[in-house]
Amino acid sequence: MVEFLMVVGLVLALEGGLYAAFPGGMKRMMALMQEKSDDALRISGLGAATFGVGIVWLVKTIL
Repeated sequence: MVEFLMVVGLVLALEGGLYAAFPGGMKRMMALMQEKSDDALRISGLGAATFGVGIVWLVKTIL
């Protein structure tokens, strides 16, 4: 549970840093996402989630 909370904190810190450093870029990215279909966003999200789980699995296995 501690690791999960650490990951949530890290994600929030990284995302917050992007909004603080590049507010205009983040607005443009959100506008582009509005143009994408639900299926395209769903596939991208599943791909990112799978990649993230793979990274966590590799790190836990190797370390």
